[in-house]
Amino acid sequence: MIKHIVLFKFKEENKEVFMKQAKQELEDLVDTIDELKGMEIGINYLGDDKMPDLSLTSTFDNKEGLKVYATHPAHLKVVQLIKPMAIGRWVVDYEV
Repeated sequence: MIKHIVLFKFKEENKEVFMKQAKQELEDLVDTIDELKGMEIGINYLGDDKMPDLSLTSTFDNKEGLKVYATHPAHLKVVQLIKPMAIGRWVVDYEV
């Protein structure tokens, strides 16, 4: 199993509304991309400027599934939504 974790830091402008929209768009990918086996998204409630605002943990059966997800048109559409609002992004991929 592959775990794909992404942490995001967003611009302050409309951050709360944007994070809720981004969370929903990302969660919708589970029903769209067969290779995506599960996804958990959390919005950081601490509100510390030094911490990421949103975390995403997704699971895949294998590395090939993650590659399909990364290039899937539905995922790329969400990436284009998030990109203009993000000021930081950190990614960790590992095998369980």
